[in-house]
Amino acid sequence: MPASAKDEVARRLAKFPRENLAHLPTPLRPMPRINEALGGSPMWIKRDDCTGLATGGNKARKLEYLMGAAKSEGTDGVITFGALQSNHARQTAAAAAALGLSCDLILVTNVDYREPAWEESGNRLLDELLGARVHAVADEAAALGLAKELLDKSRDEGRQLHVIPVGGSSPIGALGYVGCALELIDQLGGAGINEATVVHASSSLGTQAGLLVGFHAAKSEHRVCGVAVSDHDEAARMEALEELCSASAALLETEPPPKDRHRIETGFLGPGYGVPTDAMYEAVESLARYEGILLDPVYTGKAMAWLMDSIRRGECADRPVVFLHTGGNPGLFAYQRFLSGRLNR
Repeated sequence: MPASAKDEVARRLAKFPRENLAHLPTPLRPMPRINEALGGSPMWIKRDDCTGLATGGNKARKLEYLMGAAKSEGTDGVITFGALQSNHARQTAAAAAALGLSCDLILVTNVDYREPAWEESGNRLLDELLGARVHAVADEAAALGLAKELLDKSRDEGRQLHVIPVGGSSPIGALGYVGCALELIDQLGGAGINEATVVHASSSLGTQAGLLVGFHAAKSEHRVCGVAVSDHDEAARMEALEELCSASAALLETEPPPKDRHRIETGFLGPGYGVPTDAMYEAVESLARYEGILLDPVYTGKAMAWLMDSIRRGECADRPVVFLHTGGNPGLFAYQRFLSGRLNR
């Protein structure tokens, strides 16, 4: 890989407004005990659960650029969206608090899972501790209607609010994972690895788009594999990923990654977004007991379940695997009944 290609991407990335919110670079570590248990190629973990913003997670990288854009516009506050247990909402609330901005979180409750802790604990509790105004609504239509009301009211009061999309997954937000791709190139290169497969939970697609654009623009041979954790419509997700890659690449004035590099794996979502599964539980328990690493029930647990199954079936054997831990650990406390029921079996 020509060093000049990566350096040029870094130079272009540096032109965008950015707030320093994350602890970077995050660690890259081998996982020898789970590797020994499963076999297969060497397994590594990229600890983006250690970004440091209100317990960490992948949204911190996106929010550095999203908040940079918001601050450059002179905004007074931000509005964003998510499910009631949204990790993105929690980290947006933390970023707003750190920057002295107001924060309205519009959170939908139409997830097909309920237990008392899901309604009150986990991210839901932290949102209010961080000072956000939490608006719980029934569905996406109600969320959009409330956002319009809040924007209209702010204009009448002479205030300017900046809207951040679900998951922070806009072309600007994806720039955070262009930066992560460059970070991984350096870290893996230092370990003598020039061709790896990076596996991560894929939902709003900003993480995956940023990695794809970053690796391609830097002329890296690292692959990216997203594991679907939010819906079953593979065709729609692939189309949305292509559009986001193209828009993010355009910001950097570089060519988008070819379609044959886009990969979204399915089969481990279960009944739906946020609904726990036995395979997810096995993955969460395995990482905890083999490596002392906590995954979450909604995102990383399901992505690791896919990876464990893939390794057992003899796949992912042609190159080292990097599991990108995107965070979400507060979600464990929202699934207390589900998890404790299996611990006590």
